[in-house]
Amino acid sequence: MSHKLQGVSRPDPRDPAEHPVPAFPDDARAAATASDAAAAVSTASDDAAGEPAPRGRVPEPIKVLIAAAFVIALGYGIVAPVLPQFAASFGVGVAAASAVISAFALCRLVFAPASGAVVNTLGERPTYLIGLIVVALSSAATAFAQTYGQLLIFRGLGGIGSTMFTVSAMGLIVRLAPPTMRGRVSGYYATAFLLGGILGPVLGGLLAGLGMHAPFLIYAGALLVAVLVVYLRLKDETIGARRTSRAQPPMRVREALDAGAYRAALVSSFSTGWTAMGVRVALVPLLAVQVVGEGPAVAGLALALFAVGNAAALTVTGRLTDRVGRKPLVLTGLLVCGLATIGVGLSTSVVAFAVLSLLSGVGSGTLNPGQQAAVADVIGPDRAGGRVLSRYQMCADAGQIAGPVLAGALADAAGFGWAFGISGALMLLAAVAWLPVRDTLPPESRTQGPAPRRK
Repeated sequence: MSHKLQGVSRPDPRDPAEHPVPAFPDDARAAATASDAAAAVSTASDDAAGEPAPRGRVPEPIKVLIAAAFVIALGYGIVAPVLPQFAASFGVGVAAASAVISAFALCRLVFAPASGAVVNTLGERPTYLIGLIVVALSSAATAFAQTYGQLLIFRGLGGIGSTMFTVSAMGLIVRLAPPTMRGRVSGYYATAFLLGGILGPVLGGLLAGLGMHAPFLIYAGALLVAVLVVYLRLKDETIGARRTSRAQPPMRVREALDAGAYRAALVSSFSTGWTAMGVRVALVPLLAVQVVGEGPAVAGLALALFAVGNAAALTVTGRLTDRVGRKPLVLTGLLVCGLATIGVGLSTSVVAFAVLSLLSGVGSGTLNPGQQAAVADVIGPDRAGGRVLSRYQMCADAGQIAGPVLAGALADAAGFGWAFGISGALMLLAAVAWLPVRDTLPPESRTQGPAPRRK
């Protein structure tokens, strides 16, 4: 038996051995508990920062994570344009050069379940720091790879560290972000990664004269800077546990699956990984050349417009998610991104290709804050959610790996229209999965007005 709280399943308290968390039998007590949780997380965030966070202001620990995300994405962007060329320098073909990129994503996917267990055992901050160090060492080793085999191994090992700091960062945001601004924080965090990813390749191009080894060493250095910042500025990641003198009970994946919002988020995470992360990067450049009849410049324009649309949406939708609810923004984003993706595959002119790429980015930026905030709502501030978050991340990684391969095969067999059509349809199916879901937005957020301006 379970009781429903804001779309989240709460186990029966009569079975503490199975799920040791309290149940709340009525909406009044549920609302009160949600308010208490918000206050507890806000207090924890204030203590972690060393001073109270003004109402409506992002807590200082979250700002640290956002700054670190920018540095990490900037470094990755520096490496991304060089990596395929570096692999090709060992005399391998296109498929083998691409496999180096896939090895990183594959290791992320395979190690994701273990990373969730590590987070629950060590805590978010230690796992985050260890993950960054592993990626830094992997990047430095990659710079000194002497054979293709070494390059493949060193780059793949970086995926292990990547999933460690990704899952732990999400866990820290769940714990430290007040429920009333989870969407806003998710938007800021995604924007930091996006801006770093945009500026990184530009900086990488300026550093091209230093040789193919330099970007990997620069990336390693950027990661060590992020390690230092997080180590010095984010020292108290287990505030909730210390205040209660006990470890937070871990949420089981089976328990999270009782929540409709979590199940729907897994579906939309997979479809987003497939379409917005995988197919967009792998097939848009080929579509630009073979169907639209233009060269790499137009392909680059389409990718840039997607990023612009994504960033523009994130500046607005994070706040809206905390006001009108998670579900409306997720549904809107899935519909816009899905329909625009289908349109991209049918484009025959540069103008249509560019506009639809922009709309795809707007849709992606609209759905992501609500999707991540809903997962955070399911976990709540009083549970350790490492395993739950790792499964959520696995779905995106699986989509990102499978999408380019299967959609690419479909493009070869039936054309780009079918490849992008199926990819867009996956987004629409994810929207269907969200339709019966009850919104997880805390009730106090719906009545909370804008924060008063400080005079």
